[in-house]
Amino acid sequence: MDARLNLFGLSRDALRGVAASLGEPAYRGDQLYRWLYLKRARSTSDMTDLPKAVRAKIDADYTLRWPTVAERSQSFDGTVKYLFRLDDGATIESVYIPESTRRTICISTQAGCPLKCAFCLTGIAGYKRNLRVDEILGQVATVMTESPPRQQGWNVVVMGMGEPLLNYDATVAALRVLMDPEGFAVAPRKLTLSTVGILPALEKLMQEPVRPNLAISLHAPNASLRRELMPIEARYALPDVIAAAQRYPNPRGGLVTYEYVMLRGVNDRPEHARELVRLLKGRRGKVNLIPLNPAREIPFGAPTASAVDAFCRILADAHVTVSVRRPRGQDILAACGQLHLQERARPAVSIPS
Repeated sequence: MDARLNLFGLSRDALRGVAASLGEPAYRGDQLYRWLYLKRARSTSDMTDLPKAVRAKIDADYTLRWPTVAERSQSFDGTVKYLFRLDDGATIESVYIPESTRRTICISTQAGCPLKCAFCLTGIAGYKRNLRVDEILGQVATVMTESPPRQQGWNVVVMGMGEPLLNYDATVAALRVLMDPEGFAVAPRKLTLSTVGILPALEKLMQEPVRPNLAISLHAPNASLRRELMPIEARYALPDVIAAAQRYPNPRGGLVTYEYVMLRGVNDRPEHARELVRLLKGRRGKVNLIPLNPAREIPFGAPTASAVDAFCRILADAHVTVSVRRPRGQDILAACGQLHLQERARPAVSIPS
């Protein structure tokens, strides 16, 4: 384990402090910031506008480290699933999803998740800890660096393992770097944070000068069913979560997304769709229906195609904006938590690039 402080993950102000500690002017910190995040340099030797003497001083006291890729799997549809192993042995997942008009990175903010939603593999695996800023940003840096060059810009969705608003400080610090034009330069409207609705943190996020899009993990049309599926409902009630979501200032006036994982026979019937219409009709937002990506550890099945079509039609006929998320990477265990659970069941190995 390298005892030197990792430069990757530090804010612009912190990097200016690093420069000052080395007897260098503040603008050296700005140069470091651009090399780390905009250009995603892997070592100081890549930082060609820094004098060799400055690079030597940096290398003496600091390192530049991203999370280690333990496994990467590519689907027939182009989706790539990453399993990262962190310094303490914890594992997390990220997914790269290429499409004809866009490319998306799905990232994690916690190793595991403490919320224990009934349909989520990450909750079944248990919770280990919050991720650091470098561990969050390192997922994005790795995927961007490894992905083939394309004309489309990047979409980043904070929808992987964990509840991002339970790791507020590190998540928001990472988002600031992601959205900074001199950082990763991901436009705020191309970045989405998904939350079950941790209300104090959500209210705090609304005060940020630059914010991502908001997605609310809804998954039920009423409080009683939501409480069965998502224990957090007992703490942050559905009406309060929706009220907060309606106040959230999305970038460029975009719509809040209400995510709804469809479980066969549980929340996918026409009466559930009609109840969801009553809950959301007239509110600012859109519904994203997500047919369950099944796994043997989850006690629920995927909805039938006819159930999804009927549900979608009821919402659309009531003028509720609705879309259906197409399953991706099912052949490579691309549901959140699947590789992580598989990894826990076998000895740790290092898989080379």
